[in-house]
Amino acid sequence: MGSMTGSESATTAVTIYGCDHDEAVLFRKMAPRFGVRPIITEAPASEATAELALGTRCVSVGHKTRITNAALRALRRVGVRYISTRSVGFDHIDVRHAASLGISVGNVAYSPDSVADYTLMLMLMAVRNAKSVVRRADVHDYRLTDARGRELRDLTVGVVGTGRIGTAVLDRLRGFGCRTLAHDIRPSADHVPLDALVEQSDIVTLHTPLSAETHHLLDERRIARMKPGAFVVNTGRGALIDTDALVAALDSGRLGGAALDVLEGEEGIFYADLRDQPIDSKNLLRLQEMPNVLISPHTAYYTDHALRDTVENSLVNCVNFESGKHG
Repeated sequence: MGSMTGSESATTAVTIYGCDHDEAVLFRKMAPRFGVRPIITEAPASEATAELALGTRCVSVGHKTRITNAALRALRRVGVRYISTRSVGFDHIDVRHAASLGISVGNVAYSPDSVADYTLMLMLMAVRNAKSVVRRADVHDYRLTDARGRELRDLTVGVVGTGRIGTAVLDRLRGFGCRTLAHDIRPSADHVPLDALVEQSDIVTLHTPLSAETHHLLDERRIARMKPGAFVVNTGRGALIDTDALVAALDSGRLGGAALDVLEGEEGIFYADLRDQPIDSKNLLRLQEMPNVLISPHTAYYTDHALRDTVENSLVNCVNFESGKHG
């Protein structure tokens, strides 16, 4: 299931769970530089695979699979004390339960440009009706329709969450000459209340972490307060939006469209080849039917630059933990 790589000078063994081929290539290339011997497996961390981490205090996990509390307990039993998740978000791990077991959890920083570039692409595709234009061209229907596109300079864009990614989105928007509004849980002089942002924005884009406080941040009430014809863009986490409420607002024609790289209930669907299998998500199927809704499978982060950052910073986290700089 797993394979070992490394160098004679390696001093720290780290088990790398949920490791795709492209990540494995980078781990094998970078690990010796940090004095790490990687134990690599495609399998996610679970009760069944915890034994792979026997003899390693540090493990690295992906964001694609939830790390259950049972898996955390199994990892603790084999001696794991530190988990580095190859993601910015922690929502797939119960960090409090991990802490109660004596396991520290760290995340990684990677190029915010990956998600910021993708967010701008989704905005532009949404306001230019790209999905329906390309679909018609694919079947050789080259007529213009009555649905003209809109220009960003004429619009107000509300950015929810002004961490590294949200700030990078704001930097890019300045080049388009549009009005921008920003909101964050950390108060700032140039931020506006979330309800005001929702009411004034032609596009609302979400870049805040998912937590109990931000779950369904865009709920039925806030979606109802959005401008008629407004667009929603989400490259953060699916559960930031009440998807039932979003589908209802799109169905009624109140909203102009949506561009979603993440979706509630995406687990087990995104990253899988389901061409010959039924999709167990009524909302996903409905959204994909709509000509004004773009769906992509949680891929905004996925660039060569960001992947290098992710692998390197996951290794750095583990080395720092072993040297006493973490936890």
